[in-house]
Amino acid sequence: MKIVNVRSSSEFVTEIESLVKEKKCEYIDAIIVYCQKNNIEVETAAELIKQNSLLKVKLQVEAENNNMVKRSGRLPL
Repeated sequence: MKIVNVRSSSEFVTEIESLVKEKKCEYIDAIIVYCQKNNIEVETAAELIKQNSLLKVKLQVEAENNNMVKRSGRLPL
């Protein structure tokens, strides 16, 4: 596994968050753009996402809202 231009999971998350805000896109799109821009594999990004529970939850909710995955049981807030 080769990580290019990424020093830590927190820096990766910061980059993704800024892409989401700048481009007004969804998290999955921002991750793909980041991977293409930095020439890294999506699997490498997945390892970084696994290390950050907040980004992982945001992706899960986004995927559920877009009917990409089955909704998990959650109590309403």
